[in-house]
Amino acid sequence: MAEAADIQGITRSPARRWLRRTASLIISAPLVATLLAGAAAPAAQAGETNKTPTGSSTVDVSLDSLAPSAPVKGDTLTVSGTLINRGKETVTHARVDLRVGPRLFGRTSIDASAERTGYVPGSDPAAIGGKYTLKIAKLPSGVSQDFTLSVPVGKLGLDDAGVYQFGVSLSGQTSHAPYEQVLGIQRTFLPWQEEESDTRTRISFMWPLIASAHVTAETGSDEQQTPVFADDKLAAELAPGGRLGQMVSLGSNLPVTWVIDPDLLAAADAMTGNYRVKSGDTTVPGKNQAVAKQWLTSLGAAVTDGKVVALPFADPDLASIAHRGKNVSGTLSHLQTATEVAGKTVDTILHVKPSTDFAWPVDGAIDPSIVDVATSAGAHNVIARSDSLQETGGLLYTPTAARPIGGGTTAVVADSRLSKAFEGDMSQPGESTLAVQKFLATTLALTEQDTDADRSIVVAPQRMPTSAQAQSMASALQALNDERWTQSLDLVGAAKAKPDARATTRVPRASQYPRKLRSQELPTQAFQDIKATQASLNSFQVILTQPERVVTPFGNAINRSMSTSWRGKPLEAQRYRDSVRTYLQSLSNEVQLISKSDVTLSGRSATIPVTVQNKLLQGVDHLVLRLKSENATRLRLNNGGGVAEQPIRIAAGHSQAVKFNAAANANGQVQMTAQLYTEDGTPYGGKMVFTVKVSEVTPTVLLVIAGGLLLLVLAGIRMYTHRKRTHASDPPGGDGGEPEQPSDPAPDTGPESGDPSGTGEKVNR
Repeated sequence: MAEAADIQGITRSPARRWLRRTASLIISAPLVATLLAGAAAPAAQAGETNKTPTGSSTVDVSLDSLAPSAPVKGDTLTVSGTLINRGKETVTHARVDLRVGPRLFGRTSIDASAERTGYVPGSDPAAIGGKYTLKIAKLPSGVSQDFTLSVPVGKLGLDDAGVYQFGVSLSGQTSHAPYEQVLGIQRTFLPWQEEESDTRTRISFMWPLIASAHVTAETGSDEQQTPVFADDKLAAELAPGGRLGQMVSLGSNLPVTWVIDPDLLAAADAMTGNYRVKSGDTTVPGKNQAVAKQWLTSLGAAVTDGKVVALPFADPDLASIAHRGKNVSGTLSHLQTATEVAGKTVDTILHVKPSTDFAWPVDGAIDPSIVDVATSAGAHNVIARSDSLQETGGLLYTPTAARPIGGGTTAVVADSRLSKAFEGDMSQPGESTLAVQKFLATTLALTEQDTDADRSIVVAPQRMPTSAQAQSMASALQALNDERWTQSLDLVGAAKAKPDARATTRVPRASQYPRKLRSQELPTQAFQDIKATQASLNSFQVILTQPERVVTPFGNAINRSMSTSWRGKPLEAQRYRDSVRTYLQSLSNEVQLISKSDVTLSGRSATIPVTVQNKLLQGVDHLVLRLKSENATRLRLNNGGGVAEQPIRIAAGHSQAVKFNAAANANGQVQMTAQLYTEDGTPYGGKMVFTVKVSEVTPTVLLVIAGGLLLLVLAGIRMYTHRKRTHASDPPGGDGGEPEQPSDPAPDTGPESGDPSGTGEKVNR
């Protein structure tokens, strides 16, 4: 209290000052006790929104920046932040102080300090005071005010290397508490290591480039197979200010290992040319080619050092496959294909040969079935996390990341604390600063642990960091650039590091898999849907002359159906699977039988035509058209039986009429069934059913026809005889009287007669 009195400018004689200080301490003792008791109240009453903050929770103190994050001797530490009065009363006679606390030993003490909220005398150190204090006349209720303080590092009292508590507090008075008290405080950590440490921790930081699925299975109705995107949201992420744009620009200057989903590269590459975007029931041209080209160019320049790990194509959900999908036939084969495609995609687009030897289950949570699935596609390294593969040997230090778990498989165990350090809302400067400082403090605490062995620690952050989270991660890594207590190492090197013999290698049981993660998995029905789609694709591709035009886009779409990005989005995942299946069915239906009406046969033999149509942009082959008579006794087909077949080969955009010879034995109706089959006997498309009406020709009908012909012949003879007699009765050398008029006109053979050719032959329409 004496310090408060001096700052407020109260000038008294030494004796009177001593008396006042003593009286103030005696009087304020109960008040301090009351305040201490009330300091925890806000935490206990966090859920009671009608309570006005009191005590050291009255003013929010946000620590927006602290530079440098890891100072050295001779630096000046600059602290900036924001004050917000959450109380109902104006704070007067206020000041902002910097406080440096005792050195913290171990990561547990760092965690405990980070969880504290209220001000506790004794635990929280005294203010530095002096000229490193900012005075504020008043801070009205609900008002915010920025502040900045600078102090030479030499004034902070930092001695031995280590992690120190560091805090910013606001002290002041209110009308109901007219005495100085701490009304707000924010704590963080200050790592202090002047020179390079004798033992440095090797840090492998994974830098993930992963996005949700945007490309559909559809392609444009042209020879170029123009890709169709479900939306154009990926362009916003790839743009310089977007999430993925920020990831590339920040990561290009950092010692990181790029962990890439090849599907993202394929999508960006597709955007560099002509592409279309769904808009309702139609598609419109995409317009972000330049954005995609720039992003790929920047990424290509950033990965020239070759530190690239390629995940299986579309980042399949290994846990969902292990728990829900592996018993559905064909599921594991998709994972193998996704791994095979991954390396080729990265090499083709980025011209870098990636490592494809890593599997990354969600949040690094593993159990025996996940490990089995992860390694079934050829991966020998499974990225786990220390909150899943927990230490059970009572180690007093954090062991190196690589752990042999049997079968030639290595679990690369990422540190849980460091990996989750930036999962919060880093868009708030205060949250970002606290996360960065705690990350740095934790890495220094790791290095100080009592072990003589060099260790390799892996950091596996969230799969799809926001732009703000990426910026916070970059700030932390930049602060470690001088490698005073850490040293960078790529992920492949971390996997090859010598394991700690005392570290646990026991994979947790399936019952220990987190319930929350299990609830987000794809259901078994999803893998059954995928199986049905694959079966349809298999049937479709065998009839095509260019099967790769559908196998590649649909194979990729099937892989996307198993993506980790669908976690927590069951409806969106179902819609995507349905869209793939529906589009495949629509393509299959482009090769079909043309419906025909009932057919009437007048005679003992005839030809029955069946038309097959191909609307695809490529030819079809290896199809068989089978026609079946349901009554072979009444109507026989080509070979004298009830079934006839003919091979089908049709060019793109054409139709083919296939003719079957038929022979009738009796009058009546016969039902016919036409069906396309693949060469292995699998039905293709739907059946077509029609009826043939047989009307056999009888002897009586033949007699009537013969009689009619005889009458025509006799009529012709009579006409000829009559004309001859008329010509004979005319005298020779006639005088040119009236011209000869035939008694019977000749038949009309003009166009209107039904013979368009004028040949006199009737046309049966």
